[in-house]
Amino acid sequence: MKKKVLAAVLGMTMAMMALTGCGTDQTAVAAEPAETAAETEEAGEETPAAEESDAPAEDAAADGVSADVQAIIDRGVLRVGVKNAVIGFGFQDELTGEYSGMEISLAEKIAESLGVDVEFTTVTAATRTELLDSGDIDCVLATFTITDERKQSWDFSTPYYTDYVTVLVQSDSGIAGLADLKDKKVGVSSGSTSARSLVAAMVENGVISGDGFDTETFDPATWTDGISFAQYDDYPTISTALSAGEVDAFCVDKSILAVYHTDDRTYIEEKFAPQEYGVATKKDSGFSAYVDGLVTGWLSDGTIDGLIAENGID
Repeated sequence: MKKKVLAAVLGMTMAMMALTGCGTDQTAVAAEPAETAAETEEAGEETPAAEESDAPAEDAAADGVSADVQAIIDRGVLRVGVKNAVIGFGFQDELTGEYSGMEISLAEKIAESLGVDVEFTTVTAATRTELLDSGDIDCVLATFTITDERKQSWDFSTPYYTDYVTVLVQSDSGIAGLADLKDKKVGVSSGSTSARSLVAAMVENGVISGDGFDTETFDPATWTDGISFAQYDDYPTISTALSAGEVDAFCVDKSILAVYHTDDRTYIEEKFAPQEYGVATKKDSGFSAYVDGLVTGWLSDGTIDGLIAENGID
């Protein structure tokens, strides 16, 4: 009986040793696939997991641009909102249909950097943001003044030009300065900031009291304290209204007024409210950063100064 028990114990011990030996062998076998995988990777054959993680990085490196910039490239056309009656900035020849001016040249350079054509759409102060919001145009280069209020709704590039607001009158009107504009009617463009700038200047110079004047809530359609305004859709219509006596003065950026400064018209003495022009794009778009990079580069290397001189707006 003792021999049988001893034999059983001895048998169990042998079995355990055998199992321990099998575990060692299995560990060695399990290591072989890992070694093979390493050898495969060294040979240049990537595992499926490596291919999956590397693909997005390769795509990003290949594209190098945001989705909205790529969409313009794929379309093959950059669509730009511009003015058509502001000599030196955006002007369209009635006979040829060709556009010219500093902002036209800037738009062409942006398109060139993208490797696409450029398509111009004439905009006004009232329509430029509507067309940008709707996606009918990709950006606006149309003497568009940068303001904190506007920056809440659209992106603007670094300013490429700084202008000032002033007032144009008929030479025989007797209006020579801000004080002479009291109780007069002034023509302005719908959607522009010119009326607000003029009232602010008159308040600052003590021409009117400015009671109730608030830059954030100001509305030229309802303002009647010491001066009133008539709003028009475009600048040529304001110029016609001035000639017809419908308004006593024409107020907007001086660079725009220069087009309508004829021999029988003069500027008032004062210029005020510096107006910084920037390229407007959709809020928080990748195209905004792309355009700003171009503009800052062209400001640094003198390209924009050259365009300003070339178009006689310096």
